[in-house]
Amino acid sequence: MSTMPPYKELFPAGRRVRIRVRETLLDFQKTWMLHHPISDEMVSLAGTSAAVKSVGFYHGGDVLYVLENVPGTWHEGCLADER
Repeated sequence: MSTMPPYKELFPAGRRVRIRVRETLLDFQKTWMLHHPISDEMVSLAGTSAAVKSVGFYHGGDVLYVLENVPGTWHEGCLADER
């Protein structure tokens, strides 16, 4: 029996992150055609910083984040370390 490597997030719960710049979010919004697309409301939050509330994984390994006091489900590529 083969085992898959465990899914691993870049930003664990509690870590402070910054939502990437507007241009990055617009590009993601335009090109991402799969699960959990980002909305115009989410794009308007570019540059906002928040703590990671929870981390989940979409089937196949895509990392998805919920941020404290920020609406939406966020893809890892839309976030950056606040440091």
